[in-house]
Amino acid sequence: MPNTFLNNLDWRFATQKFDNNKKVSAKDLEKILNAIRLTPSSYGLQPYHIIVVTDQKLKNKIKKYAFLQSQVSDCSHLLIFCARTDIKKRINDYIDLVTNGEKLKKIKLQGFKLMTMTQVGKLKNQDALAWSAKQTYLALGFAMAAVTELKIDSCPMEGFLPKQVDKLLKLPTNLKSLVLLPIGYRAQGPERPKFRYPQNDLFSKKQ
Repeated sequence: MPNTFLNNLDWRFATQKFDNNKKVSAKDLEKILNAIRLTPSSYGLQPYHIIVVTDQKLKNKIKKYAFLQSQVSDCSHLLIFCARTDIKKRINDYIDLVTNGEKLKKIKLQGFKLMTMTQVGKLKNQDALAWSAKQTYLALGFAMAAVTELKIDSCPMEGFLPKQVDKLLKLPTNLKSLVLLPIGYRAQGPERPKFRYPQNDLFSKKQ
C-alpha cells in the first residue's frame, strides 16, 4: 500500500516521545514547507509565517516555555506557526507581487483591493489576529497532512506561553506565535488505541 495521507491516517498519532537521534532529511523538509506554501488561504493572502528551529539550544529554551514537554527539545525540527496582524500591508504586498508592480495590472485589481481592504484590511489587534489565526491553522493542517504522507511523526501543541516565546525569538510586533509543530520520528508507539467518535456523532445528511 502506498504511503499516502489517507492510507496513513490510522498510523499517525500525536507523538509524545521523539527519537532525538533521527533527523528529517532536507529533501523531506522541503516537501513539508512546500505543502505549507501551497496551502489555500482567504483571498490568497497567506497571513502567516513559519519559523523552523533546528538549533538545540534554542529548542531547549523554548521547552522552558512549553511546560517542559520533551517533544519540543527531542524533535528533529520545531515548526512555529505565527499569525500576521499587518493585514493591510499584506494586501498591498500581495498586489505588488502578483502584478509585478505593473500599473495596468494594478488597475485591474482595484476591485479585489477594495473588497479585501473592506472585508479584512481594516481589522486591527485581536480581530486581525483572530482572522489570521484561522488561516494559520489551515497551513498547520496541510503541514500535518504532508508529514503523515511522508510517514514523519508530529505533535501539534498549543501548550506553551506565546508571549514568552515571541520575546525569546525577538519576533516583530506583527507576528504572534500560535501553535508549535514538532516533527521527527517516534521513539515509541501510542500508549493506547486510537479513539475517534463514531460517524453518526460527527456527520449527518440532508437529502
